[in-house]
Amino acid sequence: MPKSTPVRAPLRTRLSLWRALAAAAAAALPAAFLTPAAAQAAPPRESTPVYSYAHAVRESVWVDTGLDEDGDGRHDRVAADIVRPAEPAREGRKVPVVMDASPYYSCCGRGNENQVKTYDASGRVVRMPLFYDNYFVPRGYAFVGVDLAGTGRSDGCVDVGGRSDVQSAKAVIDWLNGRATAYTSRTGTHTVKATWTNGRTGMIGKSWDGTVANGVAATGVKGLRTIVPISAISSWYDYYFAQGAPLYDGGPADLAGYVESDAAAAHCAAEQRKLADGSPRSGDWTPLWTERDYVKDAAKVRASVFVAQGMQDLNVRTKHFGQWWDALARNGVERKLWLSQTGHVDPFDYRRGAWVDTLHRWFDHELLGYDNGIDREPTADVERHPGQWVTSATWPPAGTRATTLYPAPGTEPGVGTLGLRRATGTETFTDDPKLGETDWAGRLTTSTPEKTGFLTAPLTHDLRLSGMSRVTVTATPTTASARLSAVLVDVGPDTIRDYSDAAEGITTLKNRTCWGASTAGDSACYLETAAKTAEVDYTVFSRGWADLGHYASLAKGVPLTPGRSYTMTLTLAATDHVVPRGHRLALIVAGTDRDLIDPPSTKPAVTVRLGGTSARLPLVGGVRAFTRATSGTTAESPAPRTPKGLRAPRTDSHLPAG
Repeated sequence: MPKSTPVRAPLRTRLSLWRALAAAAAAALPAAFLTPAAAQAAPPRESTPVYSYAHAVRESVWVDTGLDEDGDGRHDRVAADIVRPAEPAREGRKVPVVMDASPYYSCCGRGNENQVKTYDASGRVVRMPLFYDNYFVPRGYAFVGVDLAGTGRSDGCVDVGGRSDVQSAKAVIDWLNGRATAYTSRTGTHTVKATWTNGRTGMIGKSWDGTVANGVAATGVKGLRTIVPISAISSWYDYYFAQGAPLYDGGPADLAGYVESDAAAAHCAAEQRKLADGSPRSGDWTPLWTERDYVKDAAKVRASVFVAQGMQDLNVRTKHFGQWWDALARNGVERKLWLSQTGHVDPFDYRRGAWVDTLHRWFDHELLGYDNGIDREPTADVERHPGQWVTSATWPPAGTRATTLYPAPGTEPGVGTLGLRRATGTETFTDDPKLGETDWAGRLTTSTPEKTGFLTAPLTHDLRLSGMSRVTVTATPTTASARLSAVLVDVGPDTIRDYSDAAEGITTLKNRTCWGASTAGDSACYLETAAKTAEVDYTVFSRGWADLGHYASLAKGVPLTPGRSYTMTLTLAATDHVVPRGHRLALIVAGTDRDLIDPPSTKPAVTVRLGGTSARLPLVGGVRAFTRATSGTTAESPAPRTPKGLRAPRTDSHLPAG
């Protein structure tokens, strides 16, 4: 679909207004000394590639973090590799910084082609992964690639989202703003200052890289003007657990071992023990998780935030962006959003041209102060069908209301209805860890023992859900442990991105396109991609999980009393989805979701009391929209010959937070 006409966004934050006024005042001062013709020249709206990438300055510094995580008796230093245009420094002008702090620069690579940093014989960086330096350095930006502590050429230990991770990048921003010390070598005493920059920094990165950007922004560090987190974690507990239900085998200690350098592996056993001891597989919230929860510190964020997220990302799930987005909104942070139909995929690989253009304009506005109008455009871009995008002036859209729907019994056990009236009665399912959401959704209209399902009639009008849903379940287990899953399904035929494929919704092609300047050692040309699609008869578009033993608190799970009733509210992943006319909206309540959460130690039968169960959904238009969409008559959607959806990829097939 074509984009809608841009709509003026809500009033900008006080901080953004202050920035704009300051930029305007700074621009006005030199104008007083110009000739009348020059003074009337229009201010720049776009940075252009006027600087030489081939002759750019390439250097490395090691920044003192103030920590000694590896216990060698001296402060850890993190390596920051820099590519910056030479001309501004010679002319006495200072440039802003685009920065990506990553644990993956040496071990695993970045981007669809798994690029790693390469160096010449003297240790200067030759290839910087991704296109950021190729594109932005000729346009008057410096690019800084930081090896997180314990990785690459940095000292210290990997602590997976804790203070060492965050301080790795924060210390570099402090150095860029004259508040920290850097050295020309890892062990030497010769210091170096960042005299070439104005300190204005924008952080960007996918997954763990973007997670660090979230964490640094949550410190409120001065000089960080914007962050662009792509499929990024906002709370590390929610990466490993869903309300007490284990999501991934292993834990932070395993992940640290995956990325750490040989030097860190030799010195960081104590740190790894802390990670293991502080993250028990019980699902209990511990002080380790509190340290790694950035949402609680959203009030400290000074930077603007441009989020990009795949709505079918089952590695870094959309709960992360949803709770981060809402917390930032409560604190008046300037925000922008892209939501795709992909899984764990960078926008460069699903909407390349538009992404580069939008990112360019965003950094120009936030770091150079150019009034290019991007702050007045719609807040959100949403992929409605593969390659087809729509926009929203705000997100969630104006008129979105949390609307409570209730399950009700039907004519068969476990096949009920979903509507606005609270019902009585019960439904029962028996946990079957061999089955999951796609098995349940494929048999929604059939009575089966492993799930309960509740469906609307075929809709007479489109119904849009935008935001985070919450499902409250009152359940009585027959054993001392139980898992709960709540799943929202769009029942009807569609063509969607194949997020279950290894590439999670894209296909890599053979031709290359170029995005910036190249050198012999660092090409700006990347393999093109296309959407990989699948024909389905239903789409699982939001899900949430929980361990019923954590019904009272995440701090401590408890054994359940068989036969006793418990009430727990599950938070479902944020989404923006339209259930079209003729399709049905369905809610499934079941137990273990195969390949997505670990099963309990028992296989309970669980009785769901319908009078104490409800789904609070973010409906655009609220109750009125639901009433309109479920009134009147419409032709039944064609009964699929063989119901098919996309099976969620196994969690152990993901590179952790990669």
